[in-house]
Amino acid sequence: MKTKVNHPFIYFLIEPNAVFVYQMKTNNYLTISNFSEIGMGLMMYEINNRVEFEKFNHEEYQPVEDRGFFLNMDDMKQMVEEINKHIQKNRHLKGLANQVGAVHIVNSESAAGSLRVGLERPKTVIGFPDSFSVGPLWKLDEKIGQSNRTEWLFGNINFFQEDYEYENKFTNTLREIEDIANDVPIYIWYGNNADEQTALRFFLYLLQEKTNEIFLMNSGILYKKYSATEDEQPIFHTGQIDSKYLRLFFENNKENKPLSDNKRIKFHKEWEKQSQTKEVLRLWINDEIKGAPKHYYDPLIIETIEKLHHKQGTKDFVKTGRVIGEILTQMDSYIDQFFLEYRIRHLIYSGILELKGIPKSMRHYSVKLR
Repeated sequence: MKTKVNHPFIYFLIEPNAVFVYQMKTNNYLTISNFSEIGMGLMMYEINNRVEFEKFNHEEYQPVEDRGFFLNMDDMKQMVEEINKHIQKNRHLKGLANQVGAVHIVNSESAAGSLRVGLERPKTVIGFPDSFSVGPLWKLDEKIGQSNRTEWLFGNINFFQEDYEYENKFTNTLREIEDIANDVPIYIWYGNNADEQTALRFFLYLLQEKTNEIFLMNSGILYKKYSATEDEQPIFHTGQIDSKYLRLFFENNKENKPLSDNKRIKFHKEWEKQSQTKEVLRLWINDEIKGAPKHYYDPLIIETIEKLHHKQGTKDFVKTGRVIGEILTQMDSYIDQFFLEYRIRHLIYSGILELKGIPKSMRHYSVKLR
């Protein structure tokens, strides 16, 4: 595929003679899903050969209107990536120094949604679409590490999104962090769990060239300080906290001292250490991120199924979602539910559990001990 820019239009030459034209109408990064769902206003033109493409200008041609067209996934991925590159270039040309309001970064799309609702404008909220308590972290700040992580996740975890969508969102979020103007304060939200503590170090590493003041918002500590009562359910992750509380936390702590240079460097070194590890499971123990063997939760899974069998009276199949729900309710820390489902499938493949159904998601199958 060849591309050419005639701002605000981008031309894509698809062999042998089809040219697709996309008009950039927004400075928001595209995802593959919204690009494919609505076509994003693509128009198709026909040319005679590749040489003609070098001088192609869509205003001098008539679009093809009497036939449909099909783009395969590889073509769409490449087109969206090229479009996003030009969107980023255009954002920088327009001057990111005009960005208004604080930037809030959090490792959860659901938590990002709560921050968008709870915090007053103007502000920018960046939600990272990942769970860093599971999966490889090796060289994650580089393309080779990101590809390695994607390959592992989609070879083991039953995600609710396709691999191309995950890669697309991951790359877009890196772009959003890179695009942060240097004169706005940055607030990083996180809790006392391996997922968000790992993400905190990753974010600070990505921001190491930024001169912005950075403020840390430990949602777990703030929840206990301002809103927790004895009859409330414990909070293990920022994504569990209501937007009204997040607004309260921010209003009462936005003037705190920013993170010092020494502490920033300390976090950078901790990320560099994490990015060389090989484990695919991390725990938050005694205020430290600890790597754990991937079979760490297997005994707990087996024990939980045994208890559910005991409640049944006679051993029968149990919905996988119920097993995972039972584990989550009895834990006093954050556990990634998709990782638990991955380990249940491993116990099936190992002959410890018996399967009924199709293990394409925790809702689609049941298990019992053999």
